[in-house]
Amino acid sequence: MSAEVEELLKRYQSFPNVVGVIILDPFAIPIKTTMEYTLTVHYAGLISTLTYKAAKMVTNLDASNELTGLRLRTKVHEVIVLPSENYIIIVVQTPGT
Repeated sequence: MSAEVEELLKRYQSFPNVVGVIILDPFAIPIKTTMEYTLTVHYAGLISTLTYKAAKMVTNLDASNELTGLRLRTKVHEVIVLPSENYIIIVVQTPGT
């Protein structure tokens, strides 16, 4: 599993404008990160809660559907969340023009 995590980290970190990548386990515990520890824990707590609520909303609207991605854009950053069975991948990047 560690090689898979390293590959995911390299893959997403290579994209332009990426500020940081965080990979969480299914319990929202950071496995790997390229960001500062305090910021990683902050993102992990907030994003895992948001992802859980978004997934629940999607399922409530249509029981045959599931959340495959979440994109949140602010003036400063764009946060892309890719939940899966084994990981929650958080990619923080500066918005493209």
